[in-house]
Amino acid sequence: MTPERLERILNMLRNRQPDLTVCLEEVHKTHNLSAIIRTADSVGIHNAHAILKGQDSRVRSGTAKGSQNWVKLITHEHIESAVDSFKTQGMQVLATNLSEKSVDYREIDYTQPTAIIYGQEKYGISEKALELADKHIVIPMLGMAESLNVSVANGLILYEAMRQRQAKGMYGQIKLPLQEQQRILFERGYPVFAELCRQKNLAYPVVNELGEIEADDNWWQKMQTHKSAWL
Repeated sequence: MTPERLERILNMLRNRQPDLTVCLEEVHKTHNLSAIIRTADSVGIHNAHAILKGQDSRVRSGTAKGSQNWVKLITHEHIESAVDSFKTQGMQVLATNLSEKSVDYREIDYTQPTAIIYGQEKYGISEKALELADKHIVIPMLGMAESLNVSVANGLILYEAMRQRQAKGMYGQIKLPLQEQQRILFERGYPVFAELCRQKNLAYPVVNELGEIEADDNWWQKMQTHKSAWL
């Protein structure tokens, strides 16, 4: 891994926001899914969530521009399990929806641990999701359209969240656990070796502060031989 590559990955790690996430409830168009993941990466989201129910979960590499390699998409069977996981982490749960109790999305304090739920393109967010959410948020509309494309709405809301978090100095320090940092450094710094580790069921080695792999001779030997030769 080059020093430039190492510094770029470290800079990304310094700006990851593990307590900010999005949840896509049956968003079924892959270009929307991909665009949302791309925006999530750009504001420092580490994990995104989705309820897909048999839908295609593939992220288009062209639309995502590689962001799918940096933002993990966690899938859930239903919205209840997703919201349970957010609330276990102490997150406020927001649902994008126009209702009597909706508030302008800019009135929310996104410096708090936050999960934002977006609904399906045609039918919107489910009644169960609305019931489970702590607050409903809305983007003001002044024309004839009643809503924005889901990926566009996501961009507006996440950049407001980023603006608030930047103002509070929440970027620039690594918040991810050391084990997760090491996973990312190895998988993204040495993707070929990482794939071989998965194929050979080998534990990842340590990546030191210079971006170098620290492993004993036994590990290197196993990397260079077929698994059948270990016995």
